[in-house]
Amino acid sequence: MTTATPTQRNLALFDLDHTLLAGDSDFEWPRFLIKRGILDAAQYDERNSYFYRQYQNGTLDMQEYLAFILAPLTRFSRAQLDELHADYLENHIKPLIPNKARQRLAAHAAEGDQIVIITATNRFITGPIARDLGVEHLIAIELEEDADGNFTGRPTGVLSFKEGKITRIEQWLAERGESWDSYGTSFFYSDSHNDLPLMKLVDKPVAVDPDDKLRAHAEAHGWPVISLRD
Repeated sequence: MTTATPTQRNLALFDLDHTLLAGDSDFEWPRFLIKRGILDAAQYDERNSYFYRQYQNGTLDMQEYLAFILAPLTRFSRAQLDELHADYLENHIKPLIPNKARQRLAAHAAEGDQIVIITATNRFITGPIARDLGVEHLIAIELEEDADGNFTGRPTGVLSFKEGKITRIEQWLAERGESWDSYGTSFFYSDSHNDLPLMKLVDKPVAVDPDDKLRAHAEAHGWPVISLRD
């Protein structure tokens, strides 16, 4: 979509769940809370799996899902949530980060590329994960806060999901005084057919351990299909 010049750096976009992670951070969070005895397994595990199947099928009602997944955040202060997340990251998420994912990020960094994680999971969950991966720029679902800085259980702004990812990355570029043309080559790594709108827009889409729908589309259009699993 752009013509590179010698001075332009590239833009490397990465999905997070099932792409840089060998799992889904949004799916794992309730499971972590269940393990800690905070949520009831019978109530949440089945519902969590129901929404995950919808996501895989491309039929997810994002507003309904967010009402479910964000509700537990309203039960705790930000300090309590940060303490929980530290445990979650160390013991639940870090084991899901493949070495190959870190190596792919490092390869783009070595080339001087601008790296951005763009995910349909909320910023509370994904912010510390992005930092652990060494990625400064994160586009995620933003969460509404009350006057005390605690979460209300509602999202805010454009959801970074499906076509919303295009809107959000273009907003991010505009806020920086940039556009797609500011970069030489644009990459987007993803595992999910839900990301096809953005994958079709970039110069170099890369299917990472893709679901069946994305794999079929990638193979039909000659896109690279790779694995970042160790």
